This record gives sequence, C-alpha cells and structure tokens, in this order.
Amino acid sequence: MYTHSTQIRIHYALTDQMGVVYYGNYAQFFEIARTEAIRELGFTYKELEAMGVMMPVSDMHIHYRKPIRYDELITVSVTVKEWPIGKKITFHGEVHNEAGEKCTTSDITLYFVDANTMRPVQMPDELVQVLQPFFLD
Repeated sequence: MYTHSTQIRIHYALTDQMGVVYYGNYAQFFEIARTEAIRELGFTYKELEAMGVMMPVSDMHIHYRKPIRYDELITVSVTVKEWPIGKKITFHGEVHNEAGEKCTTSDITLYFVDANTMRPVQMPDELVQVLQPFFLD
C-alpha cells in the first residue's frame, strides 16, 4: 500500500456563497495530491507524458461528510490500496480538516493510455519499479 499526504490552505476563490469549499474543487484537491504522490515516487506527470503515457480519469466517486471553510488548512491523502491490475490504477482519497476530522472521501480510477493513440497500455516499467516495493509482503 502506498500513501501520500499534501496540505492545502483554503482561499476565498475555492469557496461558494455559503462560505464553504465549492464541491467541484475537491476533484482538483485530489489531483494535486495524486500529482505530488507521483512526484514523491521520483516522477512527474510531465515526465510520464514525455514517456508517451497519459493518465485520464475514468471513474470518480466523492462522498462529502463535513464542510470545509475559508482559511482552513486541509490535509489531502491519496492511497493506492491494491496493486494496479491491468491498465488502470485506483487512488483512495481522504480530506481531513485541521482538527483531524475526515471531511471527504473519494475513489478515483485512472487508466494508463498511449499519448498518441489514447488506447490503454500497461503501467510504465519505471513506475512499476518504484511502486512495487510498497506492495511486497
């Protein structure tokens, strides 16, 4: 299992008329955490794209539990709980507020696709090599 956490400070542009984070912004929070998780593994999305691999989202489920408000410092965690099977990878996400309360959860599935054909491909060997140690028993 591989987990990475990123902190984000909520600014005004992320909130709605009710003063809470607009629901559509959560996809962006999880994207930031996934991007930083890949970076922590020694890659960037930009490098994966240069290798000819893109990772479009194919499925996203988000459950909103508690509101998050302006100026809160949130922690966004993403976890790969199971070894990626086939040509897709699923990230489980959680957002916690400053008090440590779980506010939002997600499951987001992405496919590895060839940048030119947009057809599914296997996870790049370079990514397999750095991710695999997290799944050894």
